[in-house]
Amino acid sequence: MSNNNKTLVPEAKEALNKVKMEAAAEVGVNLKQGYNGNLTSKEAGSVGGQMVKKMVESYENSVKNNTNG
Repeated sequence: MSNNNKTLVPEAKEALNKVKMEAAAEVGVNLKQGYNGNLTSKEAGSVGGQMVKKMVESYENSVKNNTNG
């Protein structure tokens, strides 16, 4: 199976890792740098869901700020 998880914007990789670590802390999942294959599907899904929630909120705030200025 090939890995298609290529970062489209390499400069964003560090920022995404920061968001991932913050999201994990917010949902109570203990992530470490590097491989986290010991996570359950529920834990991984919680982190991913929290990341999406944070990204949507960020986008909504940027749209709101751009329409009010």
